Amino acid sequence: MKKTGKTKASLLMVACLSLTMMLSACGSGGGPTDPAASTNTNNNNNNTTTTTTTAAAGAELDKALKGEYKGTKVTMFGPFVDADQKKFESSIKDFEDKTGIDIQYEGSKEFEATINIRVDGGSAPDIADFPQPGLLNSIAKTGKVVDLTNVLDQDKMKKNYNQSWLDMSMMDGKDGKIMAGIWNRSNVKSLVWYPKKQFDEAGYKVPQTWDEMMALTEQIAKDGDPAWAIGIESGAATGWPATDWIENIMLRTTTPENYDKWVKGELPFTSPEVKHAVDVMSKIWMNKDYVYGGTKSIVTTAFGDAPKPMFDNPPKAWFNLMGNFITSFFPTTAKVDQDYDWFYLPPIDEKYGKPVLVAGDIYAMFNDRPEVRAVMQFFTTGESIKTWVQSGGVIAPMNDASLDWYQSESDRRMAKLVQEASTLRFDGSDLMPGKVGAGTFWKGMTDYVSGTATLDDALKQIQAGWKN
Repeated sequence: MKKTGKTKASLLMVACLSLTMMLSACGSGGGPTDPAASTNTNNNNNNTTTTTTTAAAGAELDKALKGEYKGTKVTMFGPFVDADQKKFESSIKDFEDKTGIDIQYEGSKEFEATINIRVDGGSAPDIADFPQPGLLNSIAKTGKVVDLTNVLDQDKMKKNYNQSWLDMSMMDGKDGKIMAGIWNRSNVKSLVWYPKKQFDEAGYKVPQTWDEMMALTEQIAKDGDPAWAIGIESGAATGWPATDWIENIMLRTTTPENYDKWVKGELPFTSPEVKHAVDVMSKIWMNKDYVYGGTKSIVTTAFGDAPKPMFDNPPKAWFNLMGNFITSFFPTTAKVDQDYDWFYLPPIDEKYGKPVLVAGDIYAMFNDRPEVRAVMQFFTTGESIKTWVQSGGVIAPMNDASLDWYQSESDRRMAKLVQEASTLRFDGSDLMPGKVGAGTFWKGMTDYVSGTATLDDALKQIQAGWKN
């Protein structure tokens, strides 16, 4: 199973793949064209027509809905395949029918490796979906990503997105900061899942503070069960669930600015702030009475298998901290809002508010034509993801996505949590360079939990990844 926002595709591609991608790539060019130029291709021949536009930012969507770009094509490349690709294509169908714009989507399991080949080779798609903003950030520095500041109506953006989403879309371009993309799909990682029916029957209460959660953890231990179901085994990606824990705790024990510095490598893993976050986690992980199977089982238990003891009758464990995608690993007979539910991982220090850790997809634009602008503007609306929201398993980051679209109370609460968060921050390890976020960070945490490294040694090992 590929973990959303974490699992890294291989960066090594053989030469023949590079040649194949170059020959078959979609798109009309590798860099941004003149924003006033529109290239419309006749479907029956290879002739192109260039027209000039002087529309204000955001005007292209209205024109598209009036049919002014009917017959044009917009290429898009991303990681959605199989069921996710069908859900995505379903979500854009109504827009395509109304506007006559053909969004030609191509999905690939090797997106992370392939997108660089296409961009470097001058065959970038019109739009690309990046599940890892760190990859987009590296490409933005080349100057080949279109700055969306004047493509999107910024007043509308501020009304329709939590400011944190907008802050996270700003990246370093070739000549300064640019709005490198827009957020269209998100998942939430500050959730503690629990067996609701048995939890209520046992008389337990959902904790509102970290101290209450720790007290409940101790109470459950006294009642004869380990509270936490934890597993970090994930093949070559073993260790990534530990990074989610550290990221969540960092947001609850230090400032968002320090979190950002940490992600950029400016606040080292050996700093007191990061070490404190691991110490907080260790109070749960290193207590054999609190973890199902004991501390040693954490490294050998697959993350998808970890929640299984919660669904025994009676439960053998009660809590599992994981993003909302984890429900795919729950028993198919288990019903949301009845057999299981989630609570927000509580704050630790109230001065840091109610932070939420998220992952998701940011869409970037590589070719600047009116119809491409229209599609990008559409992707900033809740309507662009409505059918996907209704099918379940995804949270819309936009404020105009109605809570009524969600099919369960659980998803509605999740969407509200994202909308009302005091601080939103993206999965930190996904923003770090691969050698750190998907390398030494994973391995260092695994070595620490398994007992093959002390905490200080593990943090030094993780930090060493930045030097390489």
